[in-house]
Amino acid sequence: MSDGPNPFSRLAEELISSLRRVPLEDNGKMKRRPTQSLSTLVEELVVKHSIGQTSPEQVIRDNWPGIVGHANATYSHAAQIDPRGRLVILAAHAVVRNELFLHRAKIVEKLQKLPGCGHIRELQLRAG
Repeated sequence: MSDGPNPFSRLAEELISSLRRVPLEDNGKMKRRPTQSLSTLVEELVVKHSIGQTSPEQVIRDNWPGIVGHANATYSHAAQIDPRGRLVILAAHAVVRNELFLHRAKIVEKLQKLPGCGHIRELQLRAG
């Protein structure tokens, strides 16, 4: 018995490509890799994208109205934290963007008190 699935014969590959309506020619850049189990791939993706775990961005989104106020939270939201510790904030209104810019030091202080958000150093405000 073999450890993995046997590769198909050339005739079987031609029949499968005809059925799928996909050209049979192998691209020179394409690499044939061994088949991996689905459970291993899903486990790697869960770890990579922190699925099922609370991320700092989600903690900020949950507390956003308390950090910037309800009126400003209506027209803005925290998008992501870049590797340098900048929180990208999308603000839909110019007045709200200006308000957040004026109070950015206080906002950063409040953000650093949240669990998992101590590495945030500054805000980057964008229209959106």
